[in-house]
Amino acid sequence: MKKIVTLIFVSALGGVLTLGSYKLFIEKEPQLIEQPKQETPFAVPVTYTSTNLGAETSTDFSAAAEKTVNTVVHVKNKALVSSQITLEDLFFGRKSAQRTQVGTGSGVIISPDGYIITNNHVIEGAQSIQITMNNNRTYDADLVGTDPKTDIALLKIETEDDLPYTTFADSDSAKIGEWVLAVGNPFNLTSTVTAGIISAKARDLDGDSNIQSFIQTDAAVNPGNSGGALVNTNGELIGINTAITSRTGSYIGYSFAVPSNIARKVVRDIMEFGNVQNGILGISPRPLNTFTAERLGISETEGIYVEEVDEGSGADAAGIQYGDIIKQIDNVKVSKFSDLKGYLNSKSPNDKVNVTLLRDGSSLTLPVTLLKNETFAIPELGVVKNAKPQDLKNYKTDNGVKLYRFMSEKQASEWRSYGVNEGDIITNINGTQITSIDDVDRALKNKSAYEPLRIVLIDSKGEIQRYSLR
Repeated sequence: MKKIVTLIFVSALGGVLTLGSYKLFIEKEPQLIEQPKQETPFAVPVTYTSTNLGAETSTDFSAAAEKTVNTVVHVKNKALVSSQITLEDLFFGRKSAQRTQVGTGSGVIISPDGYIITNNHVIEGAQSIQITMNNNRTYDADLVGTDPKTDIALLKIETEDDLPYTTFADSDSAKIGEWVLAVGNPFNLTSTVTAGIISAKARDLDGDSNIQSFIQTDAAVNPGNSGGALVNTNGELIGINTAITSRTGSYIGYSFAVPSNIARKVVRDIMEFGNVQNGILGISPRPLNTFTAERLGISETEGIYVEEVDEGSGADAAGIQYGDIIKQIDNVKVSKFSDLKGYLNSKSPNDKVNVTLLRDGSSLTLPVTLLKNETFAIPELGVVKNAKPQDLKNYKTDNGVKLYRFMSEKQASEWRSYGVNEGDIITNINGTQITSIDDVDRALKNKSAYEPLRIVLIDSKGEIQRYSLR
């Protein structure tokens, strides 16, 4: 018994010593591990109204779409184009063969009796034009007229029934941020509708002063939608979809439309006169920016600086002067040249406009009567102008237009070295007798791309000079 107690005591003592040694030499002190604090997200309570939600809850496009889709048509044109000459053609002495090329786009019916507006580039060079309605009915269309400068064309189809049509809205009153629909018929199936907002107005795509300003929108527009309708939420026409900006040829977020006020004016002129009658202000403009303002020694960086006033123009008669800065025309603010040009493109000769300008720091509003354009630019020569009877008498000729000004100092220097100066009278271009700038326009349009420009003019000495330009 004594041995058993001794054995238990020794075992217990060994266990205590073992545990103590472990605690002292082996076991490490516990480490404190810090857990990251879980912050409760800070939230600001917001009460959403219908204006905070998307278009799907705040704006219903169905009425505008239903009103428009049946007025937008598919436009198909057929043109004859020359095929490239192959080595086989050269070997056998064959001429290049002609083949039929088909182009497509969209158009908008603008009257119940079948007038349709589209883009000039959709039907340019067409031998025949075919229209397909949203109900799959097909009609042959006649070309009434075109205006390449604004890229607008007018077509006409004959039908016994009144057609659905889209009415024009005032594009000047359209606002940036306003919802719009782009409606086209690109695939000859049925009309397609996309939605977006007006991103900008009076957009100038290439800086060419002969091009009007565009409405920019982010409504998706792809090839085939050209000539289609841009409408507001009432289904009223505020633009004709015309162009996209893209490196791939597909839509990437920027599309452009000819404003409805310009399109309507072009259509009206084509129907009444057969061509477009532009009302001009009669100034040589210089758009302002920081660099230009510094060179001119002025503080204004927005508006149009008047560099020259055309003699006998509406601006001249109204008292507009060199150095004036145009800030507004009627109710349209003028920040850049496309603002001014876009508004004037919707006006006709004899229309009256109020021009607000700065002169010597003071604001002044002058009423101006727009006149018919009497100048025309010949890139190889300069700007020509309708000659007055006294001009013709001075140069002893019965017909001709006056060389009004050169386009640059370099061009002026070159022509003056040949004895050609401002004021000389051009009497003939490529065999066409010239009596007005309309004759000049017609002569240049009839000239083929490979034909030289042949000019006959009378100089200040009364001598007849002939030039052939390539």
